[in-house]
Amino acid sequence: MEEVSYSALREASNRLANALAARGIAKGDRVAILLPQGPAVAVSHIAIYKLGAIALPLAMLFGLEAISYRLKDSGARTLITNAQGLAKLPAIRDTAPALEFVWSVDGPADGAEDFNAMLARAASEFTPVATAADDPALMVYTSGTTGPPKGALHAHRVLLGHLPGIEVPHEFLPQPGDRFWTPADWAWAGGLLDALLPSLHYGVPVVAQKLEKFDPEGAFALMARMHVRNAFIPPTALRMLRSAPRPKAKIELRSVGSGGEALGAETYEWGKATLGITINEFYGQTECNLVVASCAAIGISLPGAMGKPVPGHNVAVIRPDGSRCSPGELGQIAIKRPDPVMFLQYWGKPDATREKFIGDWMTTGDQGVTDADGYFQFVGRDDDVITSSGYRIGPTEIEDCLIRHPAVALAAVIGKPDPLRTEIVKAFIVLKSGHAPSDALAADIQGFVKTRLSAHEYPREVAFIDEMPMTTTGKVIRRLLRQRG
Repeated sequence: MEEVSYSALREASNRLANALAARGIAKGDRVAILLPQGPAVAVSHIAIYKLGAIALPLAMLFGLEAISYRLKDSGARTLITNAQGLAKLPAIRDTAPALEFVWSVDGPADGAEDFNAMLARAASEFTPVATAADDPALMVYTSGTTGPPKGALHAHRVLLGHLPGIEVPHEFLPQPGDRFWTPADWAWAGGLLDALLPSLHYGVPVVAQKLEKFDPEGAFALMARMHVRNAFIPPTALRMLRSAPRPKAKIELRSVGSGGEALGAETYEWGKATLGITINEFYGQTECNLVVASCAAIGISLPGAMGKPVPGHNVAVIRPDGSRCSPGELGQIAIKRPDPVMFLQYWGKPDATREKFIGDWMTTGDQGVTDADGYFQFVGRDDDVITSSGYRIGPTEIEDCLIRHPAVALAAVIGKPDPLRTEIVKAFIVLKSGHAPSDALAADIQGFVKTRLSAHEYPREVAFIDEMPMTTTGKVIRRLLRQRG
């Protein structure tokens, strides 16, 4: 176990800021971070913000195409990674022409310099660049629900804007003895903005552990061993904990927040019975995160509901014309600007940014209702996003990958209901002439996607069909595919 102090974070981030500045990285430049949970992630983010540059977090489970797309689209000049990340670079380095240099926390390698040696040579004092609340600081890519993934550009205000949304579901963090952990990758908005950065702001210790995949028994053991008091755990992970043997070691949790998909009343009740606490559900999305939440400590908690608007956010369910729906009336969940956690824009996509709004309402693409008491309930989506294991997955990126397989002529993916993961990705495939359906081919197609995109995006089911249902304008009729199940 390694303990890292604030003074160590300060010195290391100063050194990194100096090293980046020496390479010409300046205000507004994008610096990519491809690392698992660990001190280097925190150091990198702090240094980038001090420099006035823009942090571009990338998830370790991304495959070649996902990394390549984001590096190219963002124009990232620098990448900080480890040996695992370096192994993916040779095949995609030429696709990211703006990428000038790579630093590895695991030491020097072909095409990468030694991150730690570089820090050791740099000066330990750095005067942060003056930045304003609306200056860009962070870019997190969406899951690509309505086309290719888009870079949601956030301002420096996004951290302070998140604090009420952290305090509410975590029942007035910080309290004496609080200690935070999440299994969520710190590259995601949930892991970064719902756990790591707010905890650092409050002086709450953060537990970091490298996870290849979520292990419920290991999670229980970690929380007991590290005396975790506060956790952000997505609903799917909670359902996996629910299925695991009851922990023998004492769990000292004071608060659990959960979001990314619907929690469900059964998991809500399990939390009370097994963990001895009420799980506080919350809601947001990459573009405007953590705007609705529950807080059992002050009586805002209802099974099956996401909660109420967090102080500082104007959230409503609206009609297509932007007017507010009445209680019980189905509509689209939306957040009104200006809002302290709302994104600045989609990187390089002004049309997509404009289309995100109806007047001053930022639309979410999520359908919901409110009740007479003001609770929000998530109902469904008005786009084709798939929610699986807490991840929001868009079909476009997966389908683009599928049709690159030499046997695939046409492909479409849907979300199939699943009791554990909420939904699984299911692919419908029309094969090219000369290829016959088989279990071996299905497995090969699954592996093709898993290695090129992400482990959470590959289709867990593959169905071979003779003809794709399509409209006269060439759009897949997903409704018909969903009916097939």
